[in-house]
Amino acid sequence: MAENLIITASDKELKYQELLPQIKALVSWETDTIANLANIVAALQMTFSWLWVGFYLVRDEELVLGPFQGPIACTRIKFGSGVCGATWQRGETIVVTDVDQFPGHIACSSLAKSEIVVPLKTSQAKIIGVLDVDSASYAEFDDIDKRYLEELINTPELIKVFDNYHA
Repeated sequence: MAENLIITASDKELKYQELLPQIKALVSWETDTIANLANIVAALQMTFSWLWVGFYLVRDEELVLGPFQGPIACTRIKFGSGVCGATWQRGETIVVTDVDQFPGHIACSSLAKSEIVVPLKTSQAKIIGVLDVDSASYAEFDDIDKRYLEELINTPELIKVFDNYHA
């Protein structure tokens, strides 16, 4: 089933308000985790044109690259390493205005200047991965991004998908 996004807003918050219900509808009928993550990445990238948008999934005590759009990425990230590993370790969203100032930052792309990473949690609060978004601009991400990306990742439709994910 092909889907089309309809985003008419130019304001960031209004874009999220238009986008999130469309993503929720898109994933509500699909049970495959990878298919849903791929469509989420595409929808976010189409709407915001960030440098890199993707998922890393927990497998064998590492984060392993999942569906993404953007430049070639790091394939594996250890627990606690970089922004993604730190998000996994802390279990909370991390917003970084300047990646060069983040201790232990992993530079998968020298073009990345700021980043936001959101943990993917099951209904039992088990972290199965992270949503990672990079920008080529400093201080791209703020409380608006944090609020709406967390809202997206914590929707019942996605938590149901995360509950069915098996590494």
